[in-house]
Amino acid sequence: MKTIDELLAEGVAGKRVFVRADLNVPLDGTTITDDGRIRAVVPTVARLAEAGARVVVASHLGRPKGSPDPSFSLAPAAARLGELLGADVAFATDTVGDSARATVAALTDGQVAVVENLRFNAGETSKDDAERGAFADQLAQLADVYVGDGFGAVHRRHASVYDLPARLPHAAGYLIATEVGVLKKLTEDVARPYAVVLGGAKVSDKLGVIDHLLEKADRILIGGGMAYTFLKAQGHEVGISLLQEDQVPAVQGYLKRAEELGVEFVLPVDVLVAGEFPDLKTKAPAHPATVAADAIPADQEGLDIGPETCALYASKLADAATVFWNGPMGVFEHPDYAGGTRAVAQALAGSEAFSVVGGGDSAAAVRILGFDENAFGHISTGGGASLEYLEGKTLPGLAALED
Repeated sequence: MKTIDELLAEGVAGKRVFVRADLNVPLDGTTITDDGRIRAVVPTVARLAEAGARVVVASHLGRPKGSPDPSFSLAPAAARLGELLGADVAFATDTVGDSARATVAALTDGQVAVVENLRFNAGETSKDDAERGAFADQLAQLADVYVGDGFGAVHRRHASVYDLPARLPHAAGYLIATEVGVLKKLTEDVARPYAVVLGGAKVSDKLGVIDHLLEKADRILIGGGMAYTFLKAQGHEVGISLLQEDQVPAVQGYLKRAEELGVEFVLPVDVLVAGEFPDLKTKAPAHPATVAADAIPADQEGLDIGPETCALYASKLADAATVFWNGPMGVFEHPDYAGGTRAVAQALAGSEAFSVVGGGDSAAAVRILGFDENAFGHISTGGGASLEYLEGKTLPGLAALED
């Protein structure tokens, strides 16, 4: 895989360099609520611009249906990128149309442009190779060189991620190089004890990574909505908590296999419950009750791990040399149910372990809860991509960058 430094050594002055970034940031209207993914691509874009490249930045945002949708416009992200670069960033109001062609043609050496949301074109995400390839051909007309730096999308077989690199000289940007280096530390010659913390809503989203990490981790801590499927697998009442009943047999199998392998599975011993899901818009007081994890009332829903579990998990992380964390422990968006996620973040922030926060909601939670990002070994920009890498899968966007 060619690095961006090798590309720069060959010279990029005057060349149109297409940077596939991940600017898929959360928006409240047109206000960006977490700019972490934009900040992550700044080193690559800035270095290319300094070297005299004419930089064309492209990304997806959200899940539009293959046609323009103003609510998913990249305009706010382009404006924020300009602020972070300290330079004007041009914005094309389409992806491969008249505006994109004119905007790119107007660039001079060292200037940067952002084209509109790639997913406004059906070809970007098409499962039809020919349709996807045709869109990649159009994108290729905007550039001379391709730099892949959208780690959060490398697990997708999309036109700008998988097909476009085959049509242009290509290299990996700084972010992708960093992300892959970090993930190798979680899979090759891992410093032990190795603890994994998994949360989030659905256990089905994590079964593949659990299966793979059972061969590598020393202990696995479970929280979030997925914890209730584990508790159900142990025969406990979970009330109206989030439950994937069809996954109970698989979970029981993993618990048994973990015992056979000597991997410690750590589940909640107490949880915060309420009779209804909290209002996340007004964040009105929820008044949760704390109950033992094996005594959830039939009419109550588990929404966070409890204080005893917070202390237990902190103790299980205290001596770890390596920690991978993906998924919040509860409904952290509401202050009454943020305690579990905060406790895990605090345990890692105060730890000497090499800690990796695996993107998505976990990364957002770290920022929303006010933690210093430098207190963690690495905060990934790609939750899904990180999980699939740890599952041992081949990621299309990384394979496409291999020479």
